Amino acid sequence: MKPEDAPRQDEPRFPPASGRVVVLLDAASGLEERLLRGWIARQRPDNTPVDVLAIPASRRERGELGLDLEAALAAGDDALFAPLRVVWMAPTRKGVRAARLSDLLWVGDPRDPDRVREHLALRFAPQRCRIVAGDPARASELRERWRRNTAGESGATLGFAAFVVRQAHLALERAERRLRGARYKIPRFVREEILARPAFRGEIALLASRLGRAAEDVLREAAADLREIAAAHRPTVIDLVVQVWRWMITRGYGGVLHYEPQALDRIRALSQLHSVVFLPTHKSNLDHGTLQVLLHDNGMPQNHTAGGINMNFFPVGPLVRRAGVFFIRRTFKDDEVYKCVLRHYVDYLVEKRFPLEWYIEGGRSRSGKLLPPRFGMLAYVVDAYRRGRCEDVHLIPVSIAYDQISDVGDYAAEQRGGAKEREGLAWFVRLLRRMGKRYGRIHVRFGEDISLAKALGAPNRDAAPDPNEQSLALQKLAFEVCVRINRATPITPISLVCLSLLGRGDRALSIDELRESLRNLVDYVHRCRLPVTEELGLDSAESVTPVLEELVQSGLLQRYSEGPEIVYGIAAGQHLAAAYYRNTVIHFFVTGAIAELALLRAAEAGISDRRAEFWNAALALRDLLKFEFFFPDRERFIAELRAELAMHAPGFDAALDASAEAITDLLPRLRPFHAHRILRPFLEAYRVVADALERAPASVKIEDAAFLRDCLALGKQYLLQHRVTRQESVSQALFATALKLARHRRLVDAGADDLPDKRRAFAAELREDIRRVDAIEALVKARIAGILN
Repeated sequence: MKPEDAPRQDEPRFPPASGRVVVLLDAASGLEERLLRGWIARQRPDNTPVDVLAIPASRRERGELGLDLEAALAAGDDALFAPLRVVWMAPTRKGVRAARLSDLLWVGDPRDPDRVREHLALRFAPQRCRIVAGDPARASELRERWRRNTAGESGATLGFAAFVVRQAHLALERAERRLRGARYKIPRFVREEILARPAFRGEIALLASRLGRAAEDVLREAAADLREIAAAHRPTVIDLVVQVWRWMITRGYGGVLHYEPQALDRIRALSQLHSVVFLPTHKSNLDHGTLQVLLHDNGMPQNHTAGGINMNFFPVGPLVRRAGVFFIRRTFKDDEVYKCVLRHYVDYLVEKRFPLEWYIEGGRSRSGKLLPPRFGMLAYVVDAYRRGRCEDVHLIPVSIAYDQISDVGDYAAEQRGGAKEREGLAWFVRLLRRMGKRYGRIHVRFGEDISLAKALGAPNRDAAPDPNEQSLALQKLAFEVCVRINRATPITPISLVCLSLLGRGDRALSIDELRESLRNLVDYVHRCRLPVTEELGLDSAESVTPVLEELVQSGLLQRYSEGPEIVYGIAAGQHLAAAYYRNTVIHFFVTGAIAELALLRAAEAGISDRRAEFWNAALALRDLLKFEFFFPDRERFIAELRAELAMHAPGFDAALDASAEAITDLLPRLRPFHAHRILRPFLEAYRVVADALERAPASVKIEDAAFLRDCLALGKQYLLQHRVTRQESVSQALFATALKLARHRRLVDAGADDLPDKRRAFAAELREDIRRVDAIEALVKARIAGILN
């Protein structure tokens, strides 16, 4: 028996049918056609009439559509059309079946062998050769689909025979996916299907009329835009890109990703029923690769990931595009054709339930905190759901946390006023080199998903397209995603160490002093049941020292060992880097810090209604910091503030209705104090901006770039004068947010008569808040000295 005539393992059975069966052969070579005909000879029932027709091969896009298929479709017996294909599997190594770079360099794509290599594979590795059969359909069913769904690229109706060929290829893709696994769920004919849709062509015609252009010209532009945008998945490239990401992760982080398998199983089940959108944090250039490796290793399909067009440079762009990234221009608000194409592309992905991914923050966080959400891509997905492209979409908040990251030095330099490094080949090479160091571990956590059906109600299939970024419902959705990301973000030992050291300013601490400082923090984390990456410990020299030594090795801390005891402090110029790690978890402690300052305000002299003053002060701080932190709505914020105080001091309400002394007596029951290490850097940075505004002539327009440079200079002066006490307060990122707040309060635009008074009031407000932070810090020092319990 010839090898090509031999039965193959797990080969499909011939479709049961009454009447004639037309087998459509998707064969890229003579050998493949002989293999498929051998299968037909083995499998066909004796009494079933069978016709065999070759169709254009999908894998190499060769062959022409013959008249035989048209004749078979025109026959009146309603034959069953059954597609058939040969699939070449990648080699199996150590139990893993995947292509490697060495395969491409030495023998080519193992999933698409040439004529010589396919004979060699069949002879020496016959298990790599498999036959798949797509779901069959009768001619009448195919004709009904054609009538319902198809209009051609040229403006004429797509031929019925060509439509049947495309349906055969899609059916074979589904069958091949069942063989290869869900991780290779990839779209085929995306461009052809979108361009052929009547809704798309109709909208292009209307757009052309509105723009006063020829429809053919607008259609050509739309086709070019779609080529620029769309991802072009290739299974072999997916394997290779995942291997590159895994190699980089292994170099920097040991290769092991820490995640919760139960959460991933929940998302897997969701994705089988609904469209899902992964919305991860953006802390590092490894974020996308981390999620890609995690999904691939767990047999889940690769996400269609929105990337900035700035990342589309050789060789990164062509590779990641074939691994699932689609590129979007930075700005396109005035390009109606581009917006139309992007909307239809998102519609297609949502409708076909291909998973999506993008960074809810837009760009990488330079400060460590979660940035305010960007609404653009979310608006397109919400619009697709609203118009009934699918029954539901589930938003998946994702927190990707690192013990340390290689980018933190760049971020600190940018906050000091340095320019952002432009992405390119040289930048990518430097990124690879950095991965030669060890940075700890990577932790992936999935927040509670959000159902658009539950959040927005039932869709309206008659609604007109309107991806409105200004929609209040959309902005609430994005805000809730960020809240759930923060809620899921795990606390690392390094983040707590940085939080503790920064709270002591420039002072170095012995291990015993640091243990004492960490003790109350760790106790607070446990009492609040906050998420952690591991059992924190940090209660002994043996548990604290390794964390400190990691930070010494990375240059973040300095160790002084020439005295009678070893002390650790933040290294010169590294305060912004340390603040980055602190800021990754700072949101867990903000409510407690606000409570402390509000209590101090309520205890001051001359207050008639101390309860009202407490809540007014707390809400004023919430409003002051609303561009920095994701506060819940007013009622939930008040409830959280109550819960925070009740945890420390049950019955605190009575003190608010009593005297200033009763409120002051509450303060020692708060353990630990937070305001000095949580709020001081933000308030000091805001004070710099407020003072700079107060100095600026009210009649002169504020130019953001120049003004921020002035703030950096003023901040450095204040630092030298000790009017600013924390080095991390001098941060361009914090100044930019303070300027955003000032603009929101109408303190920036020149011309108003009362502008100088309003700017003075803003500066005074911040000085008062900092004065209360000073009082909290005095209490901290009294507690350290043993004066205060």
